[in-house]
Amino acid sequence: MNTSPRKLNLDEWDDRYEQLRRDGLREAGYGGPLRRHVVREKDFRLQQLQFDNSPAALRLWNFLLTENERLHQARANGHKIVGTMKDLGTVPVMAYALPGVRAFYPDGAWWTPCLMECSDKLLQQAEAMGIDASFCPVRAMLPAFENGEHFPQPDLLVCSTGAVCDDFSAIAQRLEHLGHPIFWWEIPRRRQPAPGEMACALPGNLAAPKIQVDCVRTELQRIGKALGHLAGKTLEDDCLAAGIRAANQARRLLDSLRRTVYFAPAAPLPALEMLVAEMLAIHFCSDREETIVVLDGLLAEVQLRVRRNQFIVSAEAVRIFWVNPVADLRAMNLLEELGGRICGSDYMFTHALDLIPENLPPLEALARTALADPMVGPTSDRAMRIVRECQAGHAEAVVVSRIPGASHCAREGEIIREIVRQTIGIPAIELEIPPVCDALLPSLGSRLQALVETARDRRTK
Repeated sequence: MNTSPRKLNLDEWDDRYEQLRRDGLREAGYGGPLRRHVVREKDFRLQQLQFDNSPAALRLWNFLLTENERLHQARANGHKIVGTMKDLGTVPVMAYALPGVRAFYPDGAWWTPCLMECSDKLLQQAEAMGIDASFCPVRAMLPAFENGEHFPQPDLLVCSTGAVCDDFSAIAQRLEHLGHPIFWWEIPRRRQPAPGEMACALPGNLAAPKIQVDCVRTELQRIGKALGHLAGKTLEDDCLAAGIRAANQARRLLDSLRRTVYFAPAAPLPALEMLVAEMLAIHFCSDREETIVVLDGLLAEVQLRVRRNQFIVSAEAVRIFWVNPVADLRAMNLLEELGGRICGSDYMFTHALDLIPENLPPLEALARTALADPMVGPTSDRAMRIVRECQAGHAEAVVVSRIPGASHCAREGEIIREIVRQTIGIPAIELEIPPVCDALLPSLGSRLQALVETARDRRTK
């Protein structure tokens, strides 16, 4: 059926789902109506969101919202569960290279207060455990480990340390003190090679001293041994190389999706669904093969829409580059309601979007990719990549979404905004968005509206 793309609220999706069912909708085992996530999981925030109306978007949302359920089922099926924290895109590639191993990010609990509109009480429980609102919302994972009401307890818990967010490091240490053993591995702060120092090229047009790459490769080798011990199978180079190729298949699909959506004359897919789709890159939402299917479906949908000149946000919308993920998903809808559209993004894990080199020894390739993490190097490196992608996507403005309490947000937003203004001269603002932003919607809306109008006025000058 040829249905024009548009956004639906949850009530409208009830009718849309029944229509799709009548028309022969075929779903994955985790499929079903979106409303069941409100009824069964208390994901009340879904009642405030606007969703894309395609079957591909329905599959995306059901895939995201059933992750904990699917992890519990994997455990029941005898799979080993690896909790991997903070590196955002490296250790999961290694874990999925082994049979019978699933990897997930407990960090993802930071969205739980948003989805459940704080009815989960995770943030309050974290405060009672000594981690108050001066810390990033990722503190929600601390009580999630303790109460066991969300994800299963991992068979192995891995966490990067060194050049990581101070908040996260403190929370992870508190987690270990509560009796959750952690396999720590260190990643150094990336620096430019000194004159005459042997250097290595990294994804994302970056470089690092060879000594740093060697350090990370040694750390990843330790992780590989621990994963192999868990799986009962040595993680050989050929096995890891196959895992890298599979990860790159997902990354290529996501790259095509991003280019198709962000470079189109108007937006063929909403910002909210694009944010969720990009998040799949970091750990495949606990199922690498299904991630590939979900991304392939989204790509086919947007390619068809572009061919038919069917768009969900008009060509008149102001092209916005968005920096950092939002703690409240409602903000993505708000931007489009006010006349903006996303034409590029940096959600803090661009190294998980770049292809992992396949012409290098596998651990060497992963070490270089890990060091390309925008959060382990100078903010100026990250800002210059943002500038290049703003230019590629013809961005008219930049929004930096500051995460409440996050230590890495203290200065980075100011640095990014200044470099953007000095280099390409487009307006940039910084917003702090809490896990539930309803009380701040008027002020957030006013600031976004002013940015959109400023960018639109610049078109005539």
